Amino acid sequence: MHDTENALVAPFVHGSAVEVVFTADFSEQFDQAGLFLVAGPETWVKAGVELSDGMLQLGAVVTHGVSDWSVSPVPEWRGERVRVRASWSEDAVTVRAGLDGGDVRFVRVLPWRPDLVTEAGPLACSPTRGVEARLTVRFHEWSTEPADTSLHP
Repeated sequence: MHDTENALVAPFVHGSAVEVVFTADFSEQFDQAGLFLVAGPETWVKAGVELSDGMLQLGAVVTHGVSDWSVSPVPEWRGERVRVRASWSEDAVTVRAGLDGGDVRFVRVLPWRPDLVTEAGPLACSPTRGVEARLTVRFHEWSTEPADTSLHP
């Protein structure tokens, strides 16, 4: 996988959660926005929404030396305000997402050691656009709060 995001990050501490809200208005292959968590060049996560093969997809890329990528179609989110949340407790991060103002759904749980020095924040990227065709993403919120107390609401 490629580490090609543009992200604005701040310290992300164990026992907390980070959320972003953005408008999912994408038009080119791999346009994307969401959250970026990073603990080093070989330990990072991109979680959010992207346009892949003509369909809006909710997913995550998780990298611990090697990367994996999971997606699920969410075509009804196109042009809508989307909320993505990452909550770090115990030895894992739980990612949830949904339309802003509605319930967030479970996306995945991933291992994340409590001792990792981590930063997190909003990301936007479009790795296949040309330089002249810039992607603009409107972020509405970026917040931190205490970590979720359970895996399921």
